[in-house]
Amino acid sequence: MFGNILIWFVVIPVIMMIGLGLCRNSSMNAIRSVMVVGSTILLGLSIWLCCEFLNLRAAGVDDEMLFTGSWMWYAPLNIHLAVGVDGISVLMLMLSAVIVFAGTFASWSINPLPKNFFLWFALLSTGVFGFFISIDIFTMFMFYEVALIPMYLLIGVWGTGRKEYSAMKLTLMLMGGSAFLMLGLLGIFWHSAPEGGQLTWNILEISHNANIDPTWQNVLFCLTFVGFGVLGAMFPFHTWSPDGHACAPTAVSMLHAGVLMKLGGYGCFRIAIYLLPQAANELAWIFIILTGVSIVYGAFSACVQTDLKYINAYSSVSHCGMVLFAILMLNTTAMTGAILQMLSHGLMTALFFALIGMIYGRTHTRDIRLMGGLMKIMPYLGVCYMIAGFASLGLPGLSGFVAEMTIFFGSFQNADLFHRIFVIAATCSIVITAVYILRVVGKLLLGPVQDKHHLELTDATWWERLSTVTLIVCIAGIGCFPNWINETIQHSFQPIVAAIQGVVM
Repeated sequence: MFGNILIWFVVIPVIMMIGLGLCRNSSMNAIRSVMVVGSTILLGLSIWLCCEFLNLRAAGVDDEMLFTGSWMWYAPLNIHLAVGVDGISVLMLMLSAVIVFAGTFASWSINPLPKNFFLWFALLSTGVFGFFISIDIFTMFMFYEVALIPMYLLIGVWGTGRKEYSAMKLTLMLMGGSAFLMLGLLGIFWHSAPEGGQLTWNILEISHNANIDPTWQNVLFCLTFVGFGVLGAMFPFHTWSPDGHACAPTAVSMLHAGVLMKLGGYGCFRIAIYLLPQAANELAWIFIILTGVSIVYGAFSACVQTDLKYINAYSSVSHCGMVLFAILMLNTTAMTGAILQMLSHGLMTALFFALIGMIYGRTHTRDIRLMGGLMKIMPYLGVCYMIAGFASLGLPGLSGFVAEMTIFFGSFQNADLFHRIFVIAATCSIVITAVYILRVVGKLLLGPVQDKHHLELTDATWWERLSTVTLIVCIAGIGCFPNWINETIQHSFQPIVAAIQGVVM
């Protein structure tokens, strides 16, 4: 088992938890060392995995999943610890590793109970990594739940504002989505084999062998898409997101918005669309309406907020809506844009939340009406915030431009009037995004200093600079060199496109 490289993405966070457990509560240097070493190894491992994956593809290896492994876990229900990755999984692992690394340094001075905080943070990371490497839908769901459970304590103990309310609301709504998801996954399992065949949880076996009745497909598609869509902040199930993000500590907001919400989009693609293609063709229009509302509603809501975290939280509702919107277009170009958007939004929203935490730690307010002229006081953080803002509104050369243009171009390939009306409406969100980004930049960074005490504030520390530079380099790298991402993921779309085309034909 441990000879499979993918297993180490789960083992390393577990080792980090054991290391943290052996540290004394007062030993900050030991606690930081465990987190830095562990997150650095995860980042290096993800980069190596991506390079090795590209080398295998270049050598002509065309298996649907690479680095596969399967070990029996519970024989009566045929549950396996089955792992494997395609290009999309590899990129999601890299995104997770980058944000865990950056979040570690963004939480350098977390207080109180730093040891306990990082223990729960490492457990959250374990769930995220385990979800992306799983190709058994039972173990995927198990890791999905492992990723959700720590959020309650991380927000309820280390959060700010109405943290108990927000933690409870987030947990209850996401658990409600999990209930829908569990029913959908059980339904897929019971229809996973031809007449008389052995039932299986394995995604590859289900996609190749299952022949699910169209009526059941429709029911299961709704259950799974709604279940994952709740985590993807799909309207009208999005209301947990702004409150949860606003009250969460910095690193938790980074990982939650940057990675955890991507579990929703990834799950919709990997389970709902791939395993239930006939229902996806028939029912996509319903969810296109809901995700279209998410895009426009989230952007408009961000315009009227005055709290920095709420602005970014509603912006995340809009941008994550684009991910689900593009997936539902059911063509290769739009789905490529969806993956690019997951990467782009993950990085830029992590950068936003990191910077908001750094600014709040100095000014002790997130109200943009009480701040101004911060570019004069902390120019480094000001420039970083402007870069994050430009990425969000789609400036060429940054990741947001590549992702959004690919989504809109691919979505417009659907020639019927229904699709094009919603694509045009979604495109209008670019203008709305520019409004609230430029408004925040103007209020926060430019103009006169609103509070004379702010003149005594300091700029970013070395660990804050390391966190932000890591994210900015990745954002610029995707914006300037998107081709390697396209090469990584193109092969991954062939099975889903073949399944969809087979239904259409």
